[in-house]
Amino acid sequence: METVLPKQKPKRKWSRRTLWGVAILLLLAVAALIAFNLYVTRSLPETKGEVTLSGLSQSVEVIRDAHGVPHIRAKNEQDLYIAQGYIQAQDRLFQMDLSRRQASGRLSEVVGEATIEKDKYFRTLGLRRAAEASYNQYSKEGKAVLQAFADGVNLYIKQLQKSGKWPIEFTLLGYEPELWSPVDSLTIAKYMAFDLGGHWEDQAFRQYLLQSFSKEQAYDLFPSYPENAPYVISKEELDIEQSFAKAYIPNQFNGSNNWVVSGEKTESGSALLADDPHLGLATPSIWYQMHLQAPTINVSGVIFAGIPGIILGHNEHIAWGVTNTGPDVQDLYIERRNPENKSEFLYAGKWKKAKIIDEPIQVKDGKTIDYQVTVTRHGPVISEFAGASGKNTVLALRWTALDPSTELEAVLNMNRAENWDEFERALFKFETPAQNFVFAAKDGTIAYKANGKIPIRKKGDSLLPVPGWTKEYEWEGYIPFEELPKTINPKEGFISTANNKVIGDDYSYHISHNWAQPFRQMRIQEYLRANKKLTVEDMQRLQMDEMNLQAKEFVPQFLHVLNGSVGVQEEKALDALQKWNYIDNKGAAAPLIFNLWMQEIGNVLFAEKIPEETLKLFGGRKQAEDQLLRRALNGEPGPWIEEAGGLERVLMNSLQTTLKEIEKMQGDNVAKWSWGDYHQVRFNHPLSSVSPLQYLFNSDGSIPVGGSSVTVKAASYLNDGTVNHGGSWRFVIDLKNISESYHTVGPGQSGHVKSKWYHDQADDWVEGKYHKTVLHNPEGEKLVLKP
Repeated sequence: METVLPKQKPKRKWSRRTLWGVAILLLLAVAALIAFNLYVTRSLPETKGEVTLSGLSQSVEVIRDAHGVPHIRAKNEQDLYIAQGYIQAQDRLFQMDLSRRQASGRLSEVVGEATIEKDKYFRTLGLRRAAEASYNQYSKEGKAVLQAFADGVNLYIKQLQKSGKWPIEFTLLGYEPELWSPVDSLTIAKYMAFDLGGHWEDQAFRQYLLQSFSKEQAYDLFPSYPENAPYVISKEELDIEQSFAKAYIPNQFNGSNNWVVSGEKTESGSALLADDPHLGLATPSIWYQMHLQAPTINVSGVIFAGIPGIILGHNEHIAWGVTNTGPDVQDLYIERRNPENKSEFLYAGKWKKAKIIDEPIQVKDGKTIDYQVTVTRHGPVISEFAGASGKNTVLALRWTALDPSTELEAVLNMNRAENWDEFERALFKFETPAQNFVFAAKDGTIAYKANGKIPIRKKGDSLLPVPGWTKEYEWEGYIPFEELPKTINPKEGFISTANNKVIGDDYSYHISHNWAQPFRQMRIQEYLRANKKLTVEDMQRLQMDEMNLQAKEFVPQFLHVLNGSVGVQEEKALDALQKWNYIDNKGAAAPLIFNLWMQEIGNVLFAEKIPEETLKLFGGRKQAEDQLLRRALNGEPGPWIEEAGGLERVLMNSLQTTLKEIEKMQGDNVAKWSWGDYHQVRFNHPLSSVSPLQYLFNSDGSIPVGGSSVTVKAASYLNDGTVNHGGSWRFVIDLKNISESYHTVGPGQSGHVKSKWYHDQADDWVEGKYHKTVLHNPEGEKLVLKP
């Protein structure tokens, strides 16, 4: 039998060519990647050798230590601040330019249509107008420092103009930054006052509640029951939902921890001070660490990129830190507009002409928008930036930060202060934002002061918008400087603040309705009271503390309420909570269940009744939710919980929804659930939202992290679990050896993606590792700036 072999297919002649083609494409891709890498790397700043700078009178030495902290030593202050501006620009120029553009309402010039509404909002607020007015209030010395700093920034910009070696962000967006001005620095400072808030949005939200719900429902969400019936306009007069749908609201968790301990409670016998401001977590860090030295000054700490001096830190005699006081420094005034002349508003029986300011907004690849801002006697009309808000009624904003102020003068004097008296005198010019300052000195003094301009009102207490057509609700000055809350050398041996209520009910003046949830402050005080012979390491451990006192308060009570028939999965989840030690450990399941459960409780109560865009105005939401739960657990449920079916149903419905969401993310095995699989920090770069740039700027990816919004180790997060807010800078110092201090700047010092200091502290931030910074004889890469 003849065997028939199958016919073999002829080899394709082009298969070898295909392989060669693929290989060539791969080589070209690799070559392109190498070329791009070299292109990005070419803009790395010089950190070693010598650079000639016009404007310097003498040589300046800059040593960057192992973590990229620049130690600048100059022979006079003029050269010192020129060098500070130059060095900041080396590491953070794109951040500086973006910051001044955002605060000035000029992002659309380089970004395009996507930022038009944000630009309208900041043009309306007028932070740059306030900065321009402030500049004229500065002393000759203050103006000289601002100008020297601007000169230093501009020396670096001019170098880049000649070399063309711009940081890659400028190339990607296709523009070159303008030269720096002193007003740019002051505008960024005004933005920080904005970021730390003043509660106008809470007033708008309460007005919305009164217009949209019953009095009982509205008052159930007020921070306190109004003594007198609040002023309410008719529902048709003002559309809160429409007016502020596109408002840019600061993070409600913007705040901080700080504390100071006297030598009586420390191992060294000298005071300890710790500070960790809670702001956005991003690349680059909002903070820039520096050490400035001249014959008249030797100060170390952090500053916002784009501003001279050191705002938080220490010198050879004292150390200081801040948290946000959170006072009511903003009031919404209901203004009645003349139906026949839209630029006139009623006041004291007469129509008064408002100021109309042209604020044209240039748009990249688009037409310039003719935009106007209306400013009444109380401030800018902020209810119309997104369109018409009502018939003949608008809301204007009165805010301390829109007045001229000279915070930089205060910073310069703080940097030179040698004792509490000198430091407190320096604070006199630190008017906005109002801050809780803690202080320690080598002489053993520890002190605290809530500092800033906090208004005294003729009538009303900032709960709601007030009539702007009468003189009854005007401000009549500010809390006197000498009467602001203050403590010096308390018997307890320590002072701490965590955005908590800082005064007793007997205090003579109104400060705020909205204080932070008390859990961080409670834990800090619990720790400091329980321990003696405290050390730097103890302070660092406390800053990284993950104990959740909110859970400790509510979990046992929730378990008691739900102590009945529940499903199998609910029983497993409740069992995990029963066995929990209340530490928000990234490897545990219980923190995931509890934190998402608390979040879902709020959704059950509000999501179907209040639009999402309006809920963002609810600045005191977390505190209000805690109060609703406390009252219900005490047998006094309010209308929100009653209308949702009662406490047991609220807890069960929210728990079941929470567990279903977790199952989608991490499966149905409760034992394998992990807080850190959901709760992760990314340190996102502003351009990383544009794909595929995230692979360039966020190459480290996500890092699991413990803690939460209510732990001392602050780590607030978005709905997808992304940790975007917390202690962006951590600082501890023992005044026994005041020439040394301990810091973490997450994710690193440099804004250049190819710098070794770009993300070198990201893991340190998560794990609680600190680096030591010294005032004398620093070691590292040396750059000499020559005249």
